[in-house]
Amino acid sequence: MTDNGAPILETADLVAGYGEVNILHRVSITVPPNAFVSVIGPNGAGKSTLLKAIYGLLPPRGGSVTFRRNGSMHDITGKPPHRLTDLGLNYVPQVDNVFPNLTIGENLEIGSYLRRSDLDRNLERVLAWFPMLRERLRARAGVLSGGQRHMVALARALMSDPILLLLDEPSAGLSPAAVDAVFERIVEINGAGVSIVMVEQNARRSLGLSTYGYVLDMGRNRFEGSGDQLLQDESVVDLYLGGRGRLAAPPSGDADDVPGA
Repeated sequence: MTDNGAPILETADLVAGYGEVNILHRVSITVPPNAFVSVIGPNGAGKSTLLKAIYGLLPPRGGSVTFRRNGSMHDITGKPPHRLTDLGLNYVPQVDNVFPNLTIGENLEIGSYLRRSDLDRNLERVLAWFPMLRERLRARAGVLSGGQRHMVALARALMSDPILLLLDEPSAGLSPAAVDAVFERIVEINGAGVSIVMVEQNARRSLGLSTYGYVLDMGRNRFEGSGDQLLQDESVVDLYLGGRGRLAAPPSGDADDVPGA
């Protein structure tokens, strides 16, 4: 990867899974400051599992996760999510990403629970990115469209003032217009200095936005390179951008089709 400064996130030989089944098999990624990193691959490749293992929602079974903040490296392997949020790392899940019975304003306030003293400042900063939310702060999040919910989820994650966001399938289930709006905001957020690691099925578009990308298959690193390099790589195009599927059968005793993997 191009050296854009000391990495703010690294996973080294990360292993994780569910029950007796390993989904990730020694996956390694590196995220420089201000980077936009995409993780793509076929369904069940372990992409979402990777984000959950990084964010402490799924305890790793091997390997390590390190995170840099203010010049100091922290071993965050298996640390609980609230500790990671406090360090400057946050996560937006694909589903169940808002509190539907609370108002938009209350959702955003919850996002600032570790930054109570900065609530007003962070709220104004976030509403500058999402001006459509300002007039609807008292509306219940449960009445919003899918695209609007994704906007609230992104805004809530930003209320903790993160330096790195993990995004799981932000375009899933959205209309083309909503996808455009969500991706536009993500690019703006990255441009403001927040690093992004995004798992996304819309691989071509995701790589087109990315400074760097990783291709996972069967829970393993298969390809990596700049977004442009991967879009031009004949093997990547043939195997992953044209719908031909996996490189080989899964190894005996493992599975990669666990829901949410």
